Amino acid sequence: MAEGLDNRFTVGQTHGILRRPDIIPHAASDRLGWNSLYAAVQREAPYEDRFSGVPDPLVILHLDGPVGVCRDLGKAEKRRIIAPGGLFVMPGEMDFGVRLEDHLDSLHIYVRQAIVDEVADDFGLGGMGAAQLVPRMGEHDPMIEQIALNVRETLYEETAASRVYVDYLARMLAAQLLRCHSVSAQAASTPPPGALSKTQLENTMDFMQVHLAGAVGLEELAAVSGLSPSHFARRFKAATGLPPHRYLMSLRVERAKSLLRRNKSIADVALACGFAHQEHLTRVFRRQTGITPACFRRTARA
Repeated sequence: MAEGLDNRFTVGQTHGILRRPDIIPHAASDRLGWNSLYAAVQREAPYEDRFSGVPDPLVILHLDGPVGVCRDLGKAEKRRIIAPGGLFVMPGEMDFGVRLEDHLDSLHIYVRQAIVDEVADDFGLGGMGAAQLVPRMGEHDPMIEQIALNVRETLYEETAASRVYVDYLARMLAAQLLRCHSVSAQAASTPPPGALSKTQLENTMDFMQVHLAGAVGLEELAAVSGLSPSHFARRFKAATGLPPHRYLMSLRVERAKSLLRRNKSIADVALACGFAHQEHLTRVFRRQTGITPACFRRTARA
C-alpha cells in the first residue's frame, strides 16, 4: 500500500457523520498524515439521518452512555441500548440510516478495506465470502475496545513513531474484526437448541445494560422475553453458558473495566455498576479477573 501524503485518510472519505454541524470535535487524525486508518473523538448530539456507503469499514466505540441507537439497513429498523464500551460496526460499501437518541461521546475509527483484505489473505480467507464483515450494534469486544483506546491515546500524544504504531493497530483491528465480526464468525455463533432467540437475548442484554446500576430480579428479566422465570433461566443459560445472575455480574465487571480504562475513581465505578460499595466491587472484580480494580486500572494505563 503506497505511503505518502497523497494517500492520507481524511474526514472527506468518511460517511459524513463527523461533518454534521452539531458535532463538537475533540481530536481527529486529519492533520497527522495517517493512511491506514482515520480516527476522531467527538461529542455527538441526538440526530437522525441516512448515509451512503463508503469503501472502508467503520467502528464506533461508545465512550459513555447507555444510549439508545436505531439502525436501518433498508429492510427493518433495529434498536439497541448501547453501553459504554459498546460497538457500532458498519462494513464498507453499505448504506444505512441511524437515529441517535441522546448525547454521546464517541470514538470513530475507519480502517482501510485494503488492510482488511491484506489480513484476510494472511488468514487464508482472501477471495472468500467468509471475509465479509457484518454489521454490529451494541456488542462488546474487549480487544477492539483496547485497540480503539490505544488509537485515541495516539491522537492526543503524537510521537515520531506514531504512524508506524497506528499501522500496527490498524492490522490488529482488522484481524479482530475478521475473527469475531465477519461472515465466518457469524456462522459459528448460531444459538444452541433450547436457547433464547437472538432477539430475546438482545432484548435481555439491553434491559440489563439500562438497569445495571440498580437491582435486577429474575422475574423482571423473564418478563422481557415473555417467559416464566424458570423457563427463562434455562434458556438464558443455554444461550450464554451462565445463569442470569452470574451473567449480570459479569456485565457489571465488564462495565467497571470500561470505566476504569477511562481513569474513573473506583468508588464512582462501584456505584455506576450496581455494586453496594467499593469493597464489594473489589471482591467481585478480584474473583472474576484475579486482580483488584486498582491493579487493572494501572495495567490498562501502562
